[in-house]
Amino acid sequence: MGKRVVVIGGGAAGSSAAARARRLDPEAEITLIERTGMITHAPCGVPYAISGVVPSYRMLRTYSPERFASERRIRVMTNATVTSIDVDRKEVEVSLGNGKVERLGWDALVVATGAKPLIPRSLEGVEEVRPVLLRHPEDVVEAQRRISGASRVAVLGGGYIGVEAAEALVDLGKKVTLYEMMDRLLPAAIDAEISRVLEESMVRAGVDLRLGQPVRALRKRSDGVAVVTDAGEEVFDEIVMGLGVRPNADLAVSAGVKLGQTGAVETDEFMRTNVEGVFAAGDLVEKQHLILRRKVWIPLAPAANKEGQVAGANAVLPGSLRMRGIVGTAVTKFRQTYVARTGLSEAEARANGFSVESTVIKARTKAGYYPGGVEVTVKMVAQSGSGRVLGAQVIGDDPVVAGYVDVAAAAITAGFTVEDLFFTDIGYMPATAPVWHPLIVAARTLSGGRF
Repeated sequence: MGKRVVVIGGGAAGSSAAARARRLDPEAEITLIERTGMITHAPCGVPYAISGVVPSYRMLRTYSPERFASERRIRVMTNATVTSIDVDRKEVEVSLGNGKVERLGWDALVVATGAKPLIPRSLEGVEEVRPVLLRHPEDVVEAQRRISGASRVAVLGGGYIGVEAAEALVDLGKKVTLYEMMDRLLPAAIDAEISRVLEESMVRAGVDLRLGQPVRALRKRSDGVAVVTDAGEEVFDEIVMGLGVRPNADLAVSAGVKLGQTGAVETDEFMRTNVEGVFAAGDLVEKQHLILRRKVWIPLAPAANKEGQVAGANAVLPGSLRMRGIVGTAVTKFRQTYVARTGLSEAEARANGFSVESTVIKARTKAGYYPGGVEVTVKMVAQSGSGRVLGAQVIGDDPVVAGYVDVAAAAITAGFTVEDLFFTDIGYMPATAPVWHPLIVAARTLSGGRF
């Protein structure tokens, strides 16, 4: 019999781990356990399923459990919950519902339980009101049911989830008010100059932004739900919670797995935890930041998929694959306005002790004479003295924004200076970019005219 590998969690990291383990070890006995009815699911698509851009939440998956099991020769257990991990006996207990329990032995265990919505229990009234949550594709049906009869909807939180939830609600014709305790949108991701452009786009679409207004309480009223702030209270038909997520680490901790300083599971570059034979991957775990050279917690799908590959590989072939780290690349949008970032924002860089220089430029996405171009705003951050590129943020009404940040992410990962970036041979033609690419313009401006 081959090596026994049990993977807990059928999302991006878990499914990737199971698939990689099978590819490297055709004889392994692999079991994938998922608490919901879906595996290989895409939580990032939930807002688009709610608004109807994606016709059905069932489309937010890559494989059905049956197809994944058949093509990969992996046992897939759905609607099954791991209730305990016995590391001494190397066994997990799985609840199958209706009182049925199964115990599975393992030689290698991969924990990929992801993240769960951040619901501050200290927020008065939150448990009574039960705001709409947008975390898992299976949340879509309930969210649509509750939102369908609502006219006025409040969104709590101005991060990625809040912005995308606001877009979905506006597309459904709702009157949307968004509350953010900080004084700008995406405060943990982008600087004020870029936030301002996003805020203008959302206001033009009719979103009522309440920035710098922490929500103090939620209260049920006969005519809806009241959101209470220091400025008073306002009644809405429904509340959508978009305050972010936190590591779903309780099961791992119960098995003796160590958490890092971020509160997420600590692993090494092979995705090994402190418990022998136990690996972890995905939104559950910390990531090594290549600029900061320390662990951070940035729960995003691209890293989760890669960590799953690394964990699955090392579960069957120890030492075969390493996770190199991240630079914090992320993209979101509100209707036609795309915003992307990578590396460090200026605020992050300064908070982490870097002496920095930055520039903000505006440029066109196509040659000036070619139709269809739009204006984009680029902010670039570099280390003073060395000129090393530390971060880039781009916003504009064109999906090409994501491509710009991808180029910047590769440059930052490689340790480029602004001079290296300036001399990078980026492609040009009138229909795709101006001859002076916006990233090149930003690098030249940041150089202070040295080239």
